[in-house]
Amino acid sequence: MGIREATYHYHVKNFWKEDPDTELKELITRLFKKFHERYGYKRITTELKKLGHSINHKKVYRMMRELGLKCVKFIRKSRKYNSYKGHIGKVAKNRLSRRFSTPIPFQKIVTDITEFKCLDDGKLYLNPMLDLCNGEIVAFGINKRPTLHLVMEPLKETVEILKTRATYRTTNIHSDQGWHYQHNQWVRTLKENNIFQSMSRKATCADNALMENFFGILKQEMYYGEALVSYEELKGRIEEYIYWYNNERSKARLAG
Repeated sequence: MGIREATYHYHVKNFWKEDPDTELKELITRLFKKFHERYGYKRITTELKKLGHSINHKKVYRMMRELGLKCVKFIRKSRKYNSYKGHIGKVAKNRLSRRFSTPIPFQKIVTDITEFKCLDDGKLYLNPMLDLCNGEIVAFGINKRPTLHLVMEPLKETVEILKTRATYRTTNIHSDQGWHYQHNQWVRTLKENNIFQSMSRKATCADNALMENFFGILKQEMYYGEALVSYEELKGRIEEYIYWYNNERSKARLAG
């Protein structure tokens, strides 16, 4: 057989022995399915440690390979919706200047619009408000068309949340230069509630990198690779995902 005699006897001796990692492999499989096959070996390792298992990520990687468990969600790039239509109002300065980190809740909030395809050539537009302190989606709007209502409703909801939960005296809301964010109604609402407006520079998506990152994660984990569905079904999936993202999904930046 082309193997050493000692190797042959070793495998014969251990052939009928039970796998000592059987229970652990079953747990890994359950966790992988529980998180909708969105977690790779590093996040699975974090979840195992939360359950009290002291285990190295390399061992989890090896066992997931043996089980054929592989996260294949991150295989395509995200598509960005462009709402820029030139200067139709006032363009605010970039107050954020790519300083994305903050320990203070509601001090820095970013927002943008992204587009999804639905069945029968329909479209769905999503506008979330993301707190840079912990990555929480504070509010969001969903619509069939990228109307002004799509951005105003999440803004009004955010303003109401700030009145009861914000502890810092100033809030900055950062966006791109899309026509929604240059609109007089958006600008006036910010001023009336003492919120500072900040905008990315034109054609510089890195100025709003954390919002782009959220769109990428969302689309890779629950949209790409899946069959197209109706507007209502996709809306329900996005609402369910955002709840899961806010309340259950582990973040390395928050120590799991």
